[in-house]
Amino acid sequence: MTHYVHDLNPVQQIVADAIGEPGQRTFFLQARRGAELVSLVLEKQEVNSLALSVLQLLEELESQYPDLPPATTRGYRLRPEEPLEPAFRVGELSIGYDEKEDMIWLVAKAMVVGEESSETEADDDSAPAVRFVAPRGMMRAMSEHALEVIAAGRPMCPLCGRPIERSGHFCPRSDGQAHPIIF
Repeated sequence: MTHYVHDLNPVQQIVADAIGEPGQRTFFLQARRGAELVSLVLEKQEVNSLALSVLQLLEELESQYPDLPPATTRGYRLRPEEPLEPAFRVGELSIGYDEKEDMIWLVAKAMVVGEESSETEADDDSAPAVRFVAPRGMMRAMSEHALEVIAAGRPMCPLCGRPIERSGHFCPRSDGQAHPIIF
């Protein structure tokens, strides 16, 4: 059985966001329950996958349980709080739905450094874990906000698919020469 370092059930707020300039951002998941504030570091793609997975779960719940009230996003605070001191870098995320309580749960397990390889995910019993439990509307708000944060990053070059820096972009696919493309 997993031991939770933090068990925020239920959370008062949850946000997936980023700090820093595009191209140098650190992505994180942060939640609060009372005086307990927990921040976890994730990769950009993990935040994207989490947001899309939550939205997909909500869509499935709406079709499976047509009598559920809508998961409204109004009234949820979506700003990170200071201090932003991460408990750990996430190595594994799982989501699920508690039908009895009508809540979505999210379990984040830490990435641990092992002797056999530089980065591995620990087994269920040894990795520190955090559980966040939130109403469907709060999780929808978190997911929609996360997708907005991701979209606010660097634009992608339509020719080569690489990110375009603020100073411009030298695209290797532009007629065989490296020409600056500034958007």
